[in-house]
Amino acid sequence: MSNNKEKKSYALEVTLIVMAIAVAFFVGDFIKSTTPPKLPDFNGKRSAAGDGEYDGDSAEKIAEEKKDLVPEEYKSHLSDLGLEPDWGVLDDYQFTIKKDDFTRLLDKVYTLRGSWEKWVDISDDYATIRTHANDESLSFQLHFASEEKQEDVKRYWRSRDTIKHSDGDLPLGGVRIVIDAGHIGGNYASVEERNFKYNETAPVNEGNLTLTVAKQLEQQLKVLGALVDLTRSENKPVNPRRAEDYLKYAKSKMESRGELISDDAVMRVSERLFYRADEIRERAKIVNKEFKPDLVVCIHFNAEAWDETKLIENEHAHMILHGAYTSGELEKDDQRLQMLQKIVQRCHEEERKVSASVASAMAMHTGLPPYTYEPMSYRAVNVDNNPYLWARNLAANRAYQCPVIFCEPYLMNGSDSHARIQAGDYEGLRYVNKMLRPSIFREYVNSVTEGLVNYYQKREISE
Repeated sequence: MSNNKEKKSYALEVTLIVMAIAVAFFVGDFIKSTTPPKLPDFNGKRSAAGDGEYDGDSAEKIAEEKKDLVPEEYKSHLSDLGLEPDWGVLDDYQFTIKKDDFTRLLDKVYTLRGSWEKWVDISDDYATIRTHANDESLSFQLHFASEEKQEDVKRYWRSRDTIKHSDGDLPLGGVRIVIDAGHIGGNYASVEERNFKYNETAPVNEGNLTLTVAKQLEQQLKVLGALVDLTRSENKPVNPRRAEDYLKYAKSKMESRGELISDDAVMRVSERLFYRADEIRERAKIVNKEFKPDLVVCIHFNAEAWDETKLIENEHAHMILHGAYTSGELEKDDQRLQMLQKIVQRCHEEERKVSASVASAMAMHTGLPPYTYEPMSYRAVNVDNNPYLWARNLAANRAYQCPVIFCEPYLMNGSDSHARIQAGDYEGLRYVNKMLRPSIFREYVNSVTEGLVNYYQKREISE
């Protein structure tokens, strides 16, 4: 009797073990089938969480890949981390722009007070452009067109009037828009110096604020028919590298400038290269190679010199277009080429019109007066005598090879905006800072949305 029980018990145990193994295999397959796919990355593999960390390769291979992507030697004739430019890309724009248009844009929008004359010589039929800051004998000739040939201009973006629009379309139907939430936020806010605090209130983190606006704006624009992408959807960098990957380059840059070298100083320069220079470059790779939008909308919040003990009463807003290269910026070979690419692609015409529309809506919704740069500014040019529109040479405006509008409303350390930021996001209206109003985030979203709708709904109806 005892032997029978032992046999039955043994048989039951074997059965349970077999079942457990089968369940384990099933669960394993199920987990594999439901694991989200790895996100694509131009320079390596990123985890499904999009945290920017490499996985799937040996540590040695990863280190070598990351090293190859960061130059080790600083070169004064290039921007930070810049590569030697290929001037042959301008061959696609031979005979596509008239002399008068080229000269006007170069002189009135993209440079300051004739600083271009050192680098560009204009004759009746062509412009001779210096291609290397350290060798005056190297040049490129761009031939002018006898008449306007917009249809021959090579670019991935479309101007408003060339985007097909039918009577039944939503106002933004078919428009490709990328929203770039400025900065990184999250755990990187302190590193990128965009984390501010006033007295005992909660810290103001610009990267978090811009992402809140970007996500709401994305949904609203999609409802209106736009095809929308975000450069980032988390408070994490797009850049797969980290500050430590730039130490050699940072030290080289500091040595070339005769700066005092210390471990802390080199790390600070490396951090700026990580979050300021290369983060924008990585976003630009995605925008220019994958998304290829008609327009990039850069979302930012402004601020003035921060004092933890006081707030600023007079706030303002403005829009930044691309232009106003300083003489020092023109000395960078890669920036000089990027400027010329913007000119021959006619980005400014689209930027000034859509920026004016958004600025008008923003002024109405926010009630903010325009920000005014100092007279004869060394870094900005006013556009169309519109007090809200200013051209500046910012990395994002320069890197994205399409029209870019760069929004700079509110002051994070303004007395009114700070109170509204502290109130957070909410539906409807609330009594904030002695006024009944929507959340600052929704006001921002509605301003940009209305400006874009007002601009793009004026397209002609196509068959």
